[in-house]
Amino acid sequence: MALLLCKALFSLLLVFLVSTLQASGASPAETGKTYIFRVDRFAKPSIFPTHSHWYASEFADPVSILHVYDTVFHGFSASLTPSQAASVLEHPSVLAAFEDHRRQLHTTRSPQFLGLRNQRGLWSESDYGSDVVIGVFDTGIWPERRSFSDLNLGPVPRRWKGVCQSGDRFTSRNCNKKLVGARFFSKGHEAAGRLGGGGINKTVEFLSPRDADGHGTHTASTAAGRYSFRASMAGYAPGIAKGVAPKARLAVYKVCWKNSGCFDSDILAAFDAAVNDGVDVISISIGGGDGISSPYYLDPIAIGSYGAVSMGVFVSSSAGNDGPNGMSVTNLAPWLMTVGAGTIDRNFPADVILGDGRRLPGVSLYAGAPLKGKMYPLVYPGKSGVLAASLCMENSLDPKLVRGKIVICDRGSSARVAKGLVVRKAGGVGMILANGASNGEGLVGDAHLIPACAVGSDEGDLIKSYIASSAVATATIDFRGTILGIKPAPVVASFSGRGPNGLNPEILKPDLIAPGVNILAAWTDAVGPTGLDSDTRKTEFNILSGTSMACPHVSGAAALLKSAHPDWSPAAIRSAMMTTASITDNRFQPLDDESSGKPSTPYDYGAGHLNLGLAMDPGLVYDLTNDDYVSFLCSIGYGAKTIQVITRSPVNCPMKRPLPENLNYPSIAALFSSSRAGASSKTFVRTVTNVGAINSVYSVKVEPPKGVAVTVKPTKLVFSERVRQLRYAVTVTADSKNLVLGDSGAVFGALSWVDGKHVVRSPIVVTQIDPL
Repeated sequence: MALLLCKALFSLLLVFLVSTLQASGASPAETGKTYIFRVDRFAKPSIFPTHSHWYASEFADPVSILHVYDTVFHGFSASLTPSQAASVLEHPSVLAAFEDHRRQLHTTRSPQFLGLRNQRGLWSESDYGSDVVIGVFDTGIWPERRSFSDLNLGPVPRRWKGVCQSGDRFTSRNCNKKLVGARFFSKGHEAAGRLGGGGINKTVEFLSPRDADGHGTHTASTAAGRYSFRASMAGYAPGIAKGVAPKARLAVYKVCWKNSGCFDSDILAAFDAAVNDGVDVISISIGGGDGISSPYYLDPIAIGSYGAVSMGVFVSSSAGNDGPNGMSVTNLAPWLMTVGAGTIDRNFPADVILGDGRRLPGVSLYAGAPLKGKMYPLVYPGKSGVLAASLCMENSLDPKLVRGKIVICDRGSSARVAKGLVVRKAGGVGMILANGASNGEGLVGDAHLIPACAVGSDEGDLIKSYIASSAVATATIDFRGTILGIKPAPVVASFSGRGPNGLNPEILKPDLIAPGVNILAAWTDAVGPTGLDSDTRKTEFNILSGTSMACPHVSGAAALLKSAHPDWSPAAIRSAMMTTASITDNRFQPLDDESSGKPSTPYDYGAGHLNLGLAMDPGLVYDLTNDDYVSFLCSIGYGAKTIQVITRSPVNCPMKRPLPENLNYPSIAALFSSSRAGASSKTFVRTVTNVGAINSVYSVKVEPPKGVAVTVKPTKLVFSERVRQLRYAVTVTADSKNLVLGDSGAVFGALSWVDGKHVVRSPIVVTQIDPL
């Protein structure tokens, strides 16, 4: 019921916006806003030499126009009053309009953890991605890092048309054969500042592609950083730092700005520029907050990425950091690769040792003077019942209570490292950061400025109980450095966005998970490793966690696959990664959920964890064309005009509406009505393309969800030189009386095609929904 109601409400948003824009009567004090207008490009009168001339003459004052879009999207963005926008919307050539919105970033050893090995396998077959260009949409780049050296790289691919845009502390000389392009997009931000919505703080930012935040430098080097020897973050994670595709070229598109997010109008302009420049892969670790996703026709990331994918560009996006709550995954469009986060087999343990001798595990990247085993009084400000004190918010701690003590602070409401500064300001000597129940046992390392570590919810409760029951509670923190070979790994990160898909549950999201916890990568010189203004430390590398870090792993993986298989479509590349993904950890046990310690499900990890040791040779792939995506949009009830907002070209939906679950996706999600008694069946049609041995025979293997019957016809697929594609049908039958849904509200299974060498696996999800 909730899922269908959500879809119905979303479909009304555009109608609501139109009625709002058309509200009568513009007052003298009417506040301006930035709007994005989708225009029918075929309607341009021949008298105008370009669409730009047409827009400026017929729709808006040239001064008010911010961006003109003509590659992945056709239209423009402009700062107008609501009544002016309503007037533009009345023009018959204007298909739609939506307000510009602010979005947020989804904030060494990992290539080996993904199955990559020197001089063999995918790295060798793809020449480390040497002629593929990855476009990174983020906060820019700090180009002087070793990760972006062009030493021994061949010439820039001749097809490349991008530029190196100059600005504050950035010139064309900052680009090279590695960093082949750099642009920045600020007009949406600057318009927001003029309109009172908060602009760019030029005292801490660079009006150029230079990175003042660090996030963009980190994601770019994760995807395609060169080999950097003797890398570490203040001694943590020492070794050779490298990206997933070390020889791939980078093009940076700065769309996000320090402390002020990323605006839709600028993101859409970056998509337009990147595709026109000639990128092969786009990496975008950006999305909506709070796990809320807009319908595709109101989402510039979905619109821009459709235009990119339709022109052969693979787009990798982050799943969001609002887990472990259900339905928290974002970036849901089926043409996007949606990437969740998992751990790797490296950790940075820091143990809390209590006065009664107990040792409780935690995590920290603190690199200052150690406590050397000295015991200090331990205090929990939350005993007072004051929420701000329990969270160690600014000016909330009484120096008389915390001076000379280790303070336990609850996680939430402010930056984790900022809490330590509050403790230090009040005279505390150290901090223990305790997860709440919503974070469970999921931990990430932070480069704290005082002796501090993070502990899970259970450990936090134990420490608080110890304080409450002891006349004199004491503790110390033992920082143990870097530990390799951690088991189990990977584990689904507690913060990683989870399914089901809140827009179209027939499409399983996220697609898969990749390393996203405690990832070492290059960093900016503009801020310290914590990102706090008061942190004056400089570091070449930093360790961060988030689905933002997982996304560029897949972007780099796509670059390797594109280099090894230039003829593969974006859908084929995604399929190769999904059908070969791992569903077991390094103990050969099912993947665990970090937040609960229990086994995870496809709602948490999609098809599994990225495994590049197998993705180069998947055997079969599930391919998709632009027509398939149009059919999907028709199937979910979008009209021709709404679909054209996304696809750029006019479309005609068939009289009989297609079924969304028949999109040729590498996963299967069966939704049954909870009100229908007795057995119900659904049949799904899929088409596989043979990309392996020419003459091969695949047999089906089914792992049915508990209480569900699954049949497949045919049970064998025989490929030859003449037969490269074959269809099959999957019938899923469920009886509401026998269907026992788990905590996630679904049951899970899998379907695999096996030929003795390949296992082409697709998850099956079965759930019930309430009718409207």
